Amino acid sequence: MNLQQYIKEYHEGRSDWFIEEVQSVSNQQRVMNVLNLKEYLNGSHKILQKQPYIYNGKEFHPRKIILQYAKTLLNFQVSFLLQNPVTMTGKERIVKEYQKVNKQGKYDRLNYRILDKMLKYGQVFEYVYLDKNTIKSKLIDASEGYPIWNHENEMIAFIQAYMVDGIDYYVVYSEDTVETYNNKGGQLRLTGRYANLSGLPIVFKTVNEVDESTGRSELEDWISILDNMEDLISKYMDTFYKFMDPIAVSIGQQLKGELPNDFVGKGINLDDGGEFRLESNKTDYQTFQTLYKTLLQALLDISQTPAVSLNKTDISNLSEVSIKLLFQLAEIKASINEQYMREGIEQRFERIRKLLEYKGVTFTDEEFNSLGMVFQYALPSSNKEIIENMKALREIGGLSIQTMIEKNPYVNDVQQELMRLKEEK
Repeated sequence: MNLQQYIKEYHEGRSDWFIEEVQSVSNQQRVMNVLNLKEYLNGSHKILQKQPYIYNGKEFHPRKIILQYAKTLLNFQVSFLLQNPVTMTGKERIVKEYQKVNKQGKYDRLNYRILDKMLKYGQVFEYVYLDKNTIKSKLIDASEGYPIWNHENEMIAFIQAYMVDGIDYYVVYSEDTVETYNNKGGQLRLTGRYANLSGLPIVFKTVNEVDESTGRSELEDWISILDNMEDLISKYMDTFYKFMDPIAVSIGQQLKGELPNDFVGKGINLDDGGEFRLESNKTDYQTFQTLYKTLLQALLDISQTPAVSLNKTDISNLSEVSIKLLFQLAEIKASINEQYMREGIEQRFERIRKLLEYKGVTFTDEEFNSLGMVFQYALPSSNKEIIENMKALREIGGLSIQTMIEKNPYVNDVQQELMRLKEEK
């Protein structure tokens, strides 16, 4: 099913079909979920909805402690995978051209933003275009993007919809054209039609067990745990301050009159056998500590974050193998995120190849198929040991110069380093 058939079948061939598509129930539910996640990251947590109540005849406003652990965990996942720039590998000529495009389009920064948005909201969209002979990309937020899929789960069109100053704007992407609309003045009108040189936007998304066409945010697995952690620590703080108001207890003779407000530092004379003390409830901090640590450990386990990265584990005199074991879950999670990024970046490579052809730069299939990527995780390791191992392999003829440079932790641009070595020789 192509786009025209889709419009005819689902929208009766109407020219403003994209408005109905954006306003469909499924799309609005997805966008609302994204907006709720944004509100959560901005600090609108469930604990803030806690209402005041009456305590000892007075209105008591409970404490509302917010824990922004979600941002810390997300920043760790993104930085662990993309703290070191992605290294391109392949034939010299194609890598040289793609490195040039990469620098001009600032794609290293873009990759960081893509992974950040994808983990936060489940998906993000990238459109590659040609701007004054320079290849660039723009990101389309998950709350503004509406991909259209046919029965075979193939994307046949894409809509970007957003509002500015009360005016609705629509950008409709098809395989061949890009059309822009707005309703300024109260009536929908076409404001531009352009040739689409690179094709439909690229979808970067995580895995969703319910719907293959959309992603699922990492936050949805963490929010319930974080809500309970915030509720627990807020209640404990309330309890602590309530118990700071002890009750005076006198045993034996009855004290006449009321105790003065400035009682602290004063003395009381009691008859022989009499006793006076201040009684207060004892807080069960061990239970609180156990519950809080259990929730925190569950959060770290589900997010696959090593406790040592958040200063929750004391380490000393550990070998590199032991450190790798501590970061094993983080490596597994990074490898999954790497697959999400690879799938999108490979589509970007195809779009860039198409745009380079318009600039007169062409590549053979062999050259294009040689193009690859190497991700270097931000894993604590001994670079000295890595270099010694590569040196030993090189001496016995088990490693080429190019592979050594690709695996070198100090080199990001392989082709540039090879050219410099040739110049030195």
